[in-house]
Amino acid sequence: QVQLVESGGGLVQAGGSLRLSCAASGHTFTFTSSTMGWFRQAPGKEREFVAAISGSGGVTTYTDSVKGRFTISRDNAKNTVYLEMNSLKPEDTAVYYCGARRVSWPTKDQREYGYWGQGTQVNVSS
Repeated sequence: QVQLVESGGGLVQAGGSLRLSCAASGHTFTFTSSTMGWFRQAPGKEREFVAAISGSGGVTTYTDSVKGRFTISRDNAKNTVYLEMNSLKPEDTAVYYCGARRVSWPTKDQREYGYWGQGTQVNVSS
C-alpha cells in the first residue's frame, strides 16, 4: 500500500506564498521511479492538473495558469515532493492533492495516477 500525506496549506493574502509538501511511504512503493503530481479542486469544479515531476526530478510540467508562479520539486532522500506557490491569486483557492504514478515520466492525466493523498486546503484572500 502507498500512503501520501500532504501538508502546508493555509490562508494567505493575494500575492503571498505557500509551500506544500507531500510525504510518500509504502514498502512496495519506489519513490525514485515514480512520477509525482499536484492537482487541485476548487469548490464546484472538477479536479485539475497543476504540476508534475519525473522520478529523477529532471522533467517537470505545469498547467499554463501557474507557470512562472509555482515550482514543483522533490527530495528523493526524504520521499517528499514539494509545490512552492508564489504570487498567489484568489483563483488558486482549492484543495490541493498529491498523486503518485508508478511510471517515471510525468503526465497531466489524473487517470494515470493510482495513489492519492487526502488533500490540503489553500485559501487565498483578495
